[in-house]
Amino acid sequence: MKNFFTLLFVSVLGGALTLGIYKVAFENETFPLENQSNQPKFVTANYTPSSPNNIDDVSFIEAANKTVHAVVHVKNLTLSQGPSSLFDFFYGNSRQPRAQVGTGSGVIISPDGYIVTNNHVIENSTKLQVTLNNNKSYTAQLIGTDPETDIALLKIDAAEDLPYLAFGDSDQIQLGEWVLAVGNPFNLTSTVTAGIISAKARDLNSRDNNIQSFIQTDAAVNPGNSGGALVNTRGDLIGINTAITSQTGSYIGYSFAVPSNIAKKVVDDIMEFGNVQMGSLGVRIQDLSTGQGLASGIEESEGLLVGEVFKKSGAAKAGVKPGDIIVKIDHIKIRKFSDLVGYLRSKRPNDKVQLHLLRDGETINRTVELLSNSAYVYTIEEIGISVQEQTEASKDRFKGQDGVLIFDTNNYNSRLGLEGKLLVGINDDKIKSIEDVKSAVARAQRSGVMTLVFINQNGERERLIYRN
Repeated sequence: MKNFFTLLFVSVLGGALTLGIYKVAFENETFPLENQSNQPKFVTANYTPSSPNNIDDVSFIEAANKTVHAVVHVKNLTLSQGPSSLFDFFYGNSRQPRAQVGTGSGVIISPDGYIVTNNHVIENSTKLQVTLNNNKSYTAQLIGTDPETDIALLKIDAAEDLPYLAFGDSDQIQLGEWVLAVGNPFNLTSTVTAGIISAKARDLNSRDNNIQSFIQTDAAVNPGNSGGALVNTRGDLIGINTAITSQTGSYIGYSFAVPSNIAKKVVDDIMEFGNVQMGSLGVRIQDLSTGQGLASGIEESEGLLVGEVFKKSGAAKAGVKPGDIIVKIDHIKIRKFSDLVGYLRSKRPNDKVQLHLLRDGETINRTVELLSNSAYVYTIEEIGISVQEQTEASKDRFKGQDGVLIFDTNNYNSRLGLEGKLLVGINDDKIKSIEDVKSAVARAQRSGVMTLVFINQNGERERLIYRN
């Protein structure tokens, strides 16, 4: 019993001491939400508020009302001839076409009914139906498409002028700028979501010959939003919502839009020429961080290194040289491939651009006339391989070997890694020039077999056989 009272006394005493220490040391301590010291620990930047002065002043009402009437619901009817059941798959009992309906969005861009949407929204369609915000439906005509930029142009005929959106200048958008995404996700018509510009010139493709240049935003975009409008708070069309990156297939925090300057240029080309006109500088570009040899000793961390300059190109005529670093094109600062490609996609052959280059530590300017790739590139259409005359750099790399360079390939051949290799023979014909390629291809067409002989970057010979 004596031990019990002793233990009880010690416990009470310990608790009292603990409570006393807490009262003295902690109870009067305050935890400020802000540092109210007269001597702040961090340097604050001078801030001049722009209009609107306060986030509470931001209103999306006008932009939303303006946009929602110009965004349409696009339904794509396709016919599938695949098996409708596992039994049909194994026994082939049913090959009757079955109708399937896909949905997406589109944006009216003229009062007479031209509509821009995504190519993947209308791909393989047999019939297209467009429903306006007032529930009127029309059959749409497909005017043209550009799968590379994922843009398509439709046309509907209405009895009255239609509400439409004007193209804004996507080159002028700023990080953090408020935007609205308007479309028809999950068949929920006339849906408006808000967010900000999260990034510009975002590339989602790992292939160097198909660089993309998207606007990234955190405005919620889901399946069905594709082809819809991305607008600023004035209601100007600055992008066509196109893609999301998600493990679930639904929005998880960011989405991507084709910049309006690219979409407008594609639409203009389709309406004027029937296809997309691409203007090219005529250079092969290397990233500063990976450019081997030429990049050694270069201290610049931003910009693009000119690896090769193609003969007869606008860059060659303007005096651009291998080893130059492109730091700016017109008013666009160049930090990565997609900055350059995104701007060039808004240009066409015969346009002139101002290149700001670093050469031997000095800044120089060169005016380059953009040319079509066909001015210095020949495409073997039958096999989807494009070639061009050798550059001085490639002659050094291949030790003076005759041949033509593989400039580009189609999607099928891209997996073979042919770009940059030297084509030296087709069947029994030796290749020294583009004219040799044209003649050899004509002879190979008659035989039905085309054997290409390459030299790779290691000086090794390779063969590739194509049959009709």
